[in-house]
Amino acid sequence: MIPILFYAGKPSPCPNSTNWLQLFDDPALAKQLYSEDFPLVDVTTIPDEDTMQHRSVAALTLIQKHIRERDLSDLMDRLVTIMLTTDMTRQQVRSLINYMVQAGNTSNSEAYVRQLAQRVPQHGDELMTIAEQLEQKGIEKGSKEGRREATLDIARELLQNGVELGIVMKSTGLSEDELAKLRH
Repeated sequence: MIPILFYAGKPSPCPNSTNWLQLFDDPALAKQLYSEDFPLVDVTTIPDEDTMQHRSVAALTLIQKHIRERDLSDLMDRLVTIMLTTDMTRQQVRSLINYMVQAGNTSNSEAYVRQLAQRVPQHGDELMTIAEQLEQKGIEKGSKEGRREATLDIARELLQNGVELGIVMKSTGLSEDELAKLRH
């Protein structure tokens, strides 16, 4: 990392120090903090049993540790235990699930979240809302993909029937490159 200060204010030239530690309220503390080794928490080395004792951050820590596993379904029981025994806020639940859906691996995110909702009733409403949103996204994605396939089928049919390329482009919204791929 290289600290760079971009300045575009008044007065000109920049009146601030270019020693970035001097920009802190306590430069001596900043120097101590940023010139020594930083603390490291390597969650990959912490046993899951210990992680599960981390109260409100236990679920997120557990998921961060296992996010690259082939299937997060193996974590269901441990995750349910954490969610049942800790006071996670709605925002923590939402953040956890969003992270799992975006970065994790599960065969069916919507089904996973619905199963969590059944097993963790105190967060059921929030989890069901997320599951419904995932379902809607899946429907929209499928619908969009379906429309795309239908458009390609129509374009292919028009081209096979000798309709002029410009008319097909205008009618379908496809580019000349996309249509060229259909011809081959």
